[in-house]
Amino acid sequence: MEFKKMKGFPLCVGVLMSLVVLDIAMANLMTCQQAVTTLLPCQPFLTGKEPTPTVPCCIAVAKVNEEATTTQARRDLCECLKKAAPTFGVKPEKAKVLPDLCHISVPVPIDPSIDCQKIQ
Repeated sequence: MEFKKMKGFPLCVGVLMSLVVLDIAMANLMTCQQAVTTLLPCQPFLTGKEPTPTVPCCIAVAKVNEEATTTQARRDLCECLKKAAPTFGVKPEKAKVLPDLCHISVPVPIDPSIDCQKIQ
């Protein structure tokens, strides 16, 4: 009788370990909400209220850029920011020049018409 109870134990352990590994992997990814919140210091520049980005804005851009380490993370971030930009009144021409003004190289062109699924 005890053997039947123990029969599913290895499966449970395997599932549990998979969930732990998945949780660790997911912990390394920035969510859309985290990315948008991190970039809030850039809002005055991106909406045209300030002529140049602030140091906290550039630090935020660097942080979000550093988090986008995989193709899927870059695609997800692209989709997220494309959807969030109109909500916050972001001017596309300001968004395009932000990485250069912050001296940050981004692997993705900043453009509202970009097809995020083509990002590598």
